[in-house]
Amino acid sequence: MVIETSDTVWTKTKQLSSYVSSRVFHSPSDVGEVPTRLQGHQAIVRPAPRESKMSECSVGSCNSSAQLIKDQCYSLEVPEGGFPKNESFVSEDYLSDSSEGDDDSSRGTWDNPIEFLLSCLSFAVGLGNIWRFPYLCYRNGGGAFLIPYVISLIFMGLPVFLFEMSAGQFSSEGPISIWKICPLFQGIGYGMCILSLYIGTYYNIILSWAFFYIFSSFSTSLPWASCGNWWNSEACRRVDSTNCTAHFGLMTSAGDCVLQKDVTIDVWRNITEELNQSKMPSDEFFHNFMLDISKGIHDLGAIRWELAICLLLAWVIVYFALWNGIKSFGKLVYFTSLFPYLILVILLIRAATLPGYMDGITFYLTPKWEKLLEINVWADACIQIFFSLGVTWGGMITLASYNKFENNVFRDAVIVGIGNCLTSFFAGFVIFGIIGYMAHELGVKVEDVAAQGAGLAFIAYPEAVSRMPLSPVWSILFFVMLLSLGFGTQFSTTETVVTIILDEFPHLRGKNRRWLLLGVCAFMYCAGLFMITEGGMYVLQLVDNHSATYSALILGCSEVCVMAWIYGADRFLEDMKFMLGFYPYPRFFWKWAWKVISPSIVVLILVFTWVDYDGNSYGEYDFPAWANALGWMITFSSVILIPIVAIIKICNEEGTFTARIQKLTQPTYDWGPASPQHRRLPTADCSGLGGYSGPIQGSNMTLVTNASNPNIKDIKDTNFSHLEPLNEDFEEDTSSEDDGLNMRAIREEAKLKSNSKK
Repeated sequence: MVIETSDTVWTKTKQLSSYVSSRVFHSPSDVGEVPTRLQGHQAIVRPAPRESKMSECSVGSCNSSAQLIKDQCYSLEVPEGGFPKNESFVSEDYLSDSSEGDDDSSRGTWDNPIEFLLSCLSFAVGLGNIWRFPYLCYRNGGGAFLIPYVISLIFMGLPVFLFEMSAGQFSSEGPISIWKICPLFQGIGYGMCILSLYIGTYYNIILSWAFFYIFSSFSTSLPWASCGNWWNSEACRRVDSTNCTAHFGLMTSAGDCVLQKDVTIDVWRNITEELNQSKMPSDEFFHNFMLDISKGIHDLGAIRWELAICLLLAWVIVYFALWNGIKSFGKLVYFTSLFPYLILVILLIRAATLPGYMDGITFYLTPKWEKLLEINVWADACIQIFFSLGVTWGGMITLASYNKFENNVFRDAVIVGIGNCLTSFFAGFVIFGIIGYMAHELGVKVEDVAAQGAGLAFIAYPEAVSRMPLSPVWSILFFVMLLSLGFGTQFSTTETVVTIILDEFPHLRGKNRRWLLLGVCAFMYCAGLFMITEGGMYVLQLVDNHSATYSALILGCSEVCVMAWIYGADRFLEDMKFMLGFYPYPRFFWKWAWKVISPSIVVLILVFTWVDYDGNSYGEYDFPAWANALGWMITFSSVILIPIVAIIKICNEEGTFTARIQKLTQPTYDWGPASPQHRRLPTADCSGLGGYSGPIQGSNMTLVTNASNPNIKDIKDTNFSHLEPLNEDFEEDTSSEDDGLNMRAIREEAKLKSNSKK
């Protein structure tokens, strides 16, 4: 037996001695070998615990008989500075002959795979599926938008989505610590953290609006059903002009139908201008009453305390939902992921019975092919994919990091990605059906009804609901659905921020986690107060336009390029095969989607979008230059962390510049599966073995043999008299029998047990 290491490695308690003895003297039926590969490290192949998943070595040198103990290599490469001290040299996963220790127990795991699947679906299917996707269809030519949307999903969304979910599950790490895969680009993880802070802050603002509308709906008639309220202006107009419009007339605010042939040109022009400046009651309820909106972003005004209370309620719900982390969150996803579909079905049935429903559906499904020639349509499709799937937010990495190591993440990624897009498509039938009904009631075209942005959900839909029988009931159902959709995403986004901090500061886990969660919620609540002022709507639009659009595309392109070109797409696919037992199908597509297709599309869209950029606007209000500059600062506040962190890491390393870069572009020693049960180390003579190349540092390092023949002889019956002497002499322990592991004593014990067998 040859042991090539320092005597300082063999320390820590009698527990290791008894563990080694129990592992050395066993029957072959209790052993499974796990082949390994790791560039730059020597090989170790460990016997896996009982009942764990095994894989066979395929290299000829590893298939040779390992009956002679002297042919078994116990080589370790000690990292510079030695191994860090640990509470236990051998993990509890090995001391128990169980395969259940798949994951980092200090982080927690999902109780079952269904919770993970539903949490991903709840995270991906959010408010954007209801008010953002239909609005983009409305703005980009109806059904024509579905073409670039599906193409973006296949060639951009799913590849990045699969990478994030796979990397999170493979390493059980959060968005920052996952970049042990390539430390030089750890700034991508910090950028994800900043992006999640932005999104989590303004996302709850929209939920506070939904609460406001729900509370306002508890009345016999909806407050936005008429123009007789104190917040209504002279421009408010609510009349049924269907019959008048059918005769090519115009309805005045007094309810009179005027035909062009009956009036002069000047009177007709004045009536037309009056109608163009008129507003629906739901519009004035949203802007004049709830928001009390100011004239621009330069005038923030006072805080709307009614919204501040609603926002506080939203954050209180988030806090208690995440009280026990994924254990409590995992139970809530059954409601947040499934309840919205029930409400959507109910609303679809109701909408299908309304006049004008088919007009809205026709507009939704009829493509305008000329729109496909506009770069903004393709840019909106790509951005919506990123926004809808939550790619680069860090949420998917976080959720997948709590998975069991062998979970079929490829299946889950495809199901969630396709399910999310089908939900957007299905929701369009509900929203456009309602819009078609309202267009019929107003006697106008479908494209003239919807407002921009959140106005689709908070102006157009409430206006249509107010014209239905039992309008308060339909209003409450719709906004409760918005809440369930929004909270599903908000829970995951907030948990992402908390997980990032916990992974960076593990001592905050346990009871301290709840205080950390309280601090995160309080900080994001205070930041959100700027968005519920009188000018807060402009702030929200600015953050929405810049926080998760260009920056999300840049971060997504960066993370895929680093994985595909620096770590290696083939290498990552091998890691996925080790984790799943098979390559994601088709392997060729995923490899080149990561390496070429996805990054190329993102770069092209970024270039053309930058050229076509003409500033921010809300309605007829154009943001000033300083506000647009502030928006770009929001965009680059997350992206700029990539070079900043890289420079800091380079400066903190030692050696030449080339050596520093080379070291920082290689995975760290502790990159890989969190459980020692799944960590494998290869030898030089077994370097061709496939699978994960794990580190040998800390409590995850286990002394094992590289015996790889499935027919290995039971070494309990082996004569140890011919063993070669140790290559390195180990000093006898004279101070205390508990201070270290005496390898000579173990060897003598092995001889005695072998002789006693005879």
